[in-house]
This record gives sequence, structure tokens and C-alpha cells, in this order.
Amino acid sequence: MTEPETSHLFPHDHLFPQSQLPRDQPFSQSRPFPQSRPPLPLDSTAQLLTRITAQLGSQLSHVRLNGTPTSMPPPARPALVAVAHGSRDPGALRTVTALLERVRELRPGLDVRLGHIELDRPLLPDTLAGLEGEAVVVPLLLGRGHHVKHDIPHALATAGRHLSARVAAPLGPHPLLVEALYGRLVEAGWDLDARTVRGSGVVLAAAGSRDPDSAADTRRTAMLLSERLGGVPVLPAYASAASPTVPEALRALAARGRHRVAVASYFTAPGRFAAESAAKAPWIAAAPMGAHPAMARLVLHRYEEALTRTPTTARDAELAPLLAPALTSALASA
Repeated sequence: MTEPETSHLFPHDHLFPQSQLPRDQPFSQSRPFPQSRPPLPLDSTAQLLTRITAQLGSQLSHVRLNGTPTSMPPPARPALVAVAHGSRDPGALRTVTALLERVRELRPGLDVRLGHIELDRPLLPDTLAGLEGEAVVVPLLLGRGHHVKHDIPHALATAGRHLSARVAAPLGPHPLLVEALYGRLVEAGWDLDARTVRGSGVVLAAAGSRDPDSAADTRRTAMLLSERLGGVPVLPAYASAASPTVPEALRALAARGRHRVAVASYFTAPGRFAAESAAKAPWIAAAPMGAHPAMARLVLHRYEEALTRTPTTARDAELAPLLAPALTSALASA
């Protein structure tokens, strides 16, 4: 029976050849090391043995009793932190929770968390405080407004240095968002033929923002929805902070001979603005996009997309206001 090969376990044995340490001499009387081979310091030897022990332990943990190797567990993926606006309407939290359940169904094992900008719990800073390591923050917001450019970076800046985060682009504009809008319109009764399409139109009712980038994103979504509807005109309208309002958009469509008008709800979840906009519909009003299957796919798309970006630490987030133009450009190209 041959002796097992152990030289690979102790690669520095050549530093202590047996000829230099006679068995009948104490260590203090042995010959000195040759000049070409200086003695290895004791602390280095201890470190070497520690590393060897750790490496052996790590390797043995992946070997079954019969000697066959086990598969290495995949590294944990960064947590997905979905950021909702928040609402006093209890239906908003239920809707967002249902959306995130769909996300979990599509990606079993992914750590999915929720944080709110305001009005609902948990608030985003509290969610971030409970995380360590890496995370991807996915805004459940529909454009590049104040919350995306300022509130989320501020929350990251105060999260502490225990967290390294990437911030995904907002959900809109994107073709998957348009699929959710279209699906909700169909559910509400949208069914046009060649006889009715000429007199039909859609108002895309959004919350509104003073940020021109947010308005540009909403206009882009309106254009994509018009294409999805076969060229039916879609006018964006806002519940606050911007114009036109929903009644103004309805009058503009009526002036063009469009009297069979639906209101598409450009909201992630129910709330006061969504309800007020729907109440003004002269024909049908679609429900908020909520937990539509396309929304869950879009959340994961934004998550995967963000993984290609450099993580942001708390220090980076502190500098975010100085980098706002670059952030705007990056989100616009997403």
C-alpha cells in the first residue's frame, strides 16, 4: 500500500529539508539555514497553517462521505427593494403586495422587500436599515420625477455603509408597461372595430410632476400606447402639478371628433388621484396597472438591468445631487 501524496498540502516543506534538522541534535544546535533560503518567520508559518486549515475545511465541506464532490451553492443574489409611493387608500398596499407576490413567483428564492416614500409602512429608510450587503432598489414609479432623483438617493445616503445598492430605472416608459395599460383597458371593455375607431380616443391619466423629464416620460408612454391601440389618439393628462388636466384632455379630444373616450389609469396602485381621474371618464375607465403580469415581468427586468451598473454606497448617494444631470441621462437611455 503506497503512502498518500501530501506534498501539495504543505508547499513550503522545501524550506525545512530533513538534512538540515538531524534527529539527534536539538533545534538550537542544528546548522543555520543557507543564505539562499532565509528562515520563515514564525508568524508567517502560523498564518500559512491557518490558511491551509481553512482551505482544507472549505474543500471538505463540499465532499460527501463517499468522496464525491458536492455542487457549490450559488452566491446569493442582491435583494430586490421595491419602492412604492404610498397612499392613504388601503387598497394601494394590498395591490403592491400582490404585485410583489407575482415577482416572487417568477423568481423563487429572490429576497424581495418593500419600502414606501411616504404615507405607508414600511418606509424606505426602515427597509434599507434591515439589509446588509448588496441590494437593487427598483422604483415602482412611472417616470423620472422628484422621488427618483432626490428622495431615493437621500434614503440611500442615510442608509449607512453596511449597504451597497444599485438603483434601477423607473418602470416607465417601457413596452411592458404599455402591455399592462392595454390589458387593463381591455378588461374595462375596450373593444373597437373599424366603425368605432374613428370616434374613439384615450386619456392617459397620470399623477403629474413639475419635473419636465417626468412629463416627457408620460408623453412617450402615451405615444407607445397609441401605437399599441392601432393609432387611436392618446393624450396624457395630470391630476396635479402639470397640465392638461383630465377634463382639458377630454375637451381636446372632443374638439377632434373623439367622443368615445376611455381613461387609462397611469398609476401603479389605487389612490385619490386614480379615483378622481376615473370618475371623469365619459365612457370607460381602466383600473390601475397594479399586479398585472406584465408589471411583475417589468420589475424583474429593471432589477436585472440594474445589476450591470456599479453599486452605490452611502457616500455615493451623498454626492447624487451633484451628479443629477448624469443620472437623468442614464435613466433616459434605460
